[in-house]
Amino acid sequence: MENKAEKVKPYSAEKDKKQQVEKMFDNIAGKYDFLNHLLSMGIDKSWRMNLIDLLSGIHPASILDVATGTGDLAIQTSKAIPDAKITGLDISRGMLEVGERKIAKQNLSGKIKMIYGDSEEMPFPDNTFDAVSVAFGVRNFGNLLKGLKEMNRVLKQGGKVFILEFSKPKSPLFRFVFNSYFKYVLPVIGKITSKDPKAYKYLFESVQAFPSYEDFLGIMKEAGFKSNNYKIQTLGICSIYIGEK
Repeated sequence: MENKAEKVKPYSAEKDKKQQVEKMFDNIAGKYDFLNHLLSMGIDKSWRMNLIDLLSGIHPASILDVATGTGDLAIQTSKAIPDAKITGLDISRGMLEVGERKIAKQNLSGKIKMIYGDSEEMPFPDNTFDAVSVAFGVRNFGNLLKGLKEMNRVLKQGGKVFILEFSKPKSPLFRFVFNSYFKYVLPVIGKITSKDPKAYKYLFESVQAFPSYEDFLGIMKEAGFKSNNYKIQTLGICSIYIGEK
């Protein structure tokens, strides 16, 4: 199945997507958390908590948070599941540095380990983790299927993956409002505050190109996951996808 999102890149159509994504997140790392909460009006926190509620239900002892960024999901997960050991993986050193400071400030360094690495070539043995989580990260993969296969590889048999990602609102009216906000308002705010105008233009374009709902479940199945399903969040702004190894 063709994934148009792989062709959407932050800066140049010719250069490697992963390298551009790494550069983009390094550029906006210092403002990333502020902008995330501002542009989503704080709703992104509840979306992550909804994922964590589902994750908590399988009582994982070890969790890999892929594309962890500044560690928001990892930190919220650690507070909700205090006995779990969490590993955060990200391709942006700038984002990881911000995350490590946040983790240290909240005295969670013994529970969360941050690692620089490629989500499509993870530095972990097969069958390592009880669960894998991702929040707004798979859309940025250079090769979506390869990244999902890596998540499957590092999961223990019977382990589950929980993926929070933007989707397309099913209501035509709300989809129009959503797309207008993403296309016109968000890039202006992002340009003023992050000094990287292309980063938030890329956000709109990557959301539009990303496969959602049944199309994404099909790619998860191709990657080796079973019992795949999704839960729509806030009228379809985003969805939580769940699969099992």
